[in-house]
This record gives sequence, C-alpha cells and structure tokens, in this order.
Amino acid sequence: METNRRVDPCAPPACDLVTVPARQGLEAVDILRRGAGDAVGPVLHADGGGTLGFVVPAGTAAGWDVPGSTCTQTDGHGLRLAPEPPAEGSDWLVPPGEADLATDPVVLRRALGEAARMIEAADSCS
Repeated sequence: METNRRVDPCAPPACDLVTVPARQGLEAVDILRRGAGDAVGPVLHADGGGTLGFVVPAGTAAGWDVPGSTCTQTDGHGLRLAPEPPAEGSDWLVPPGEADLATDPVVLRRALGEAARMIEAADSCS
C-alpha cells in the first residue's frame, strides 16, 4: 500500500526542552562552557527574559526530576531549531548552528545543581 505522506529529510531531530529561571540558567551556561569537553546545545531565552530553555534529546522529559525546572516534550509542539526565534518574545542565547544539537541531560543536571549552589551561596552572603 502506497501513502502520500512525505518525510522531510531536513527536518530537525525531535527534542525536549528543560526550562529554568534565567539566573540559574545563565550560571549553568557559563558552567557548561567552562567544562572540559562538555558542550552546550541551543539555549532559548524566553518569557521576556525570565527563563532559559535548554534543548535536550527527546525522551529526557520522561525522567527529568530536577527541582526548580521543568522538562517538556516539544515533538509536535512547534519548536524549530532555526536561526530565527521559535516564538514571539523569545530569542536564542545560544543559537542552533553555533552549538551541539542538544545538551547532554546528565551534564545539564550537574551544571544546574552547581548553579543553584552558587546562587544560594551568593544570596546568603548579601
């Protein structure tokens, strides 16, 4: 049986999106960029600058349990890994094409934990 369904060979791979408060996310990006061999995938600055979204491999949302963050499946929800921002009021902090396809969720979990500890230490000193 033949179908009329076309598969786009240039379609981006499916991905999930880990969303965190901007302050923690910015610290995590710095930590990821300083890491030896740890690369950061595309990062979306959204909600008027209030949150950062890290592109992670599809399937990450099923086991994501980091307090203070959410991980959502984006397959079928319109996230496009293109140079232009995927939604009004957002912009790429780390654009696709200048980054790996996605951030490793294990590495991201570590970076977010370290960022949270740094922020807590800084806030307790003030």
